[in-house]
Amino acid sequence: MSQPDNTRHVPDSLRTNPTIDERANHCFGCGPANPQGLHLVFTTDTSDPANITATCHFSLTRMHEGPPGYIHGGIVAALLDEAMSKLNRPLNVLAMTRHMEVDYLRPAPLHQPLVLVSRHLSRDGRKLYHQAEIQRPTGEVLARGKGLFIVLDEKLLAAAGLTQPEN
Repeated sequence: MSQPDNTRHVPDSLRTNPTIDERANHCFGCGPANPQGLHLVFTTDTSDPANITATCHFSLTRMHEGPPGYIHGGIVAALLDEAMSKLNRPLNVLAMTRHMEVDYLRPAPLHQPLVLVSRHLSRDGRKLYHQAEIQRPTGEVLARGKGLFIVLDEKLLAAAGLTQPEN
């Protein structure tokens, strides 16, 4: 039996019918066409459906500075939100952030390798609960976020012309 492909960014079911965010490559967090974007690249692990994760290794520059030498708090929140949003794809849904909490535990330094790790916690109908952390490569947690995402109704999206028809 072959090993699961844990490096896929997009589930097979979405490869032929890309979601809105996959077609909109100007996303501030992951869009390759956004010159001011963060250009984050995530690896998702769906090998254990009860423990879906997404991981991104990154380093930011003075363009993202808040306090001297450290990442701006708003960028920290954006990083956590982006990491949590990547968990929606393996769940085969399009969902948007409804609520997010951020704990700034330690300043996140610029010009140093850091790791974003997000985990799907649970689902209750259209409500998805996720968690994300910014860590040093040693595992020291610098910031943590928890988010509630709401799955968008596919019928409403289709009526608005925001989805592609099934083949």
